[in-house]
Amino acid sequence: MNKYSIIALLAWMFSTMTIAQDTTLKVATFNVSMEALNYVEHKRGESPNVSGKTLSQALASDHQQIKNIAEIIQKVNPDIILLNEFDNQNNDSQQGKNQALKTFINHYLNKSQNGQRAIDFPYFYQGPVNTGVNSGLDIDGNGKKGVLPGDGYGFGYFPGHFGMALLSKYPINVEKIRSFQHFKWHDMPNALKPKDPETNKPWYSQDVWQELRLSSKSHWDVPVEVNGKTLHILASHPTPPVFDGPEDRNGKRNHDEIRFWHDYISPDKASYIYDDKGNKGGIKAKQAFVILGDLNASTVDGDAVKAGISSLIHNKQIQDAMPQSQGGKTHTPDNSNAKHHTAFWRMRADYVLPSVTGLTLNDSGIFWPSETDDSYRLIKDRKASSDHRLVWLELTTKN
Repeated sequence: MNKYSIIALLAWMFSTMTIAQDTTLKVATFNVSMEALNYVEHKRGESPNVSGKTLSQALASDHQQIKNIAEIIQKVNPDIILLNEFDNQNNDSQQGKNQALKTFINHYLNKSQNGQRAIDFPYFYQGPVNTGVNSGLDIDGNGKKGVLPGDGYGFGYFPGHFGMALLSKYPINVEKIRSFQHFKWHDMPNALKPKDPETNKPWYSQDVWQELRLSSKSHWDVPVEVNGKTLHILASHPTPPVFDGPEDRNGKRNHDEIRFWHDYISPDKASYIYDDKGNKGGIKAKQAFVILGDLNASTVDGDAVKAGISSLIHNKQIQDAMPQSQGGKTHTPDNSNAKHHTAFWRMRADYVLPSVTGLTLNDSGIFWPSETDDSYRLIKDRKASSDHRLVWLELTTKN
């Protein structure tokens, strides 16, 4: 091979390489309330007529709430966004797989809403979750086994209810995704095992405790390839720490679901963790990551076991921007924490928490316009969009 051939070969190799470069991108989380109960009329105490098809039916109706959600996302224009409470149809056929999510992308996000520029997410991930997966056990303690929604591994009326979906403008390395849907709660060292406060005996039976999964939905580690650099999206949606009794089983589960991420990003604490393929350990050192999701906990408001969220946001691996909004501040003027609230019901519940490693924090915000703003119509109540607000951070990748 002569020198000209070698030069040509090197030029071709260089042209095909992905050159790692610093990239500024916007990462967001949004509990969109696009779950079946939001689209049917039902009375408290009655079993609602919902299924995995309910969201698809709403999507097919040119639904105004869904159009408003799409408009909010178009206004913020994130590059990566986690959607909480987006039902997964759980249809195993290739044709029907992720159909509701595809419809939302193609017929709502890809179309201009109220003059906004359409937005496209060519890459997405919507894995299975524990909500509505029947355990066959008496998880809710009512003396009956295998009755949904209370006896699901996560509270739900059908598999995929209250699911999650990750949308991205950048490629997702699907083969390297780690999910922790099946991780058992009792396999977490020093788990907060619920106890009956009167007898001090375990609240769950031994059969239930041995089978109960930690994640009420799931925990995902999704690698996104951003111009030659890998950004790990750590996504989850822990159970609300309420709707239980004095045993505080949901509060303790919420704590440990949040603690899972604290341990996962801490090299000295992650050895016990195993994923759904049996691989052990947490995230590798010096990997950039962002923790996303409705964590249903605050260090200052609400009913959570606050040590869980406090330990996470104060982990030395994390930088917390503490996003804020003027709309949230005026929504509860007598609460000094209100500017950081992300939910209509007055709490910081939704988080975008980037790693110190590999990421520079530029800006942050919460989409919560004031009542005098033209966009207020999009968030004035849950029927308008959701009782949560979209939270975003602008980040730059770095070596």
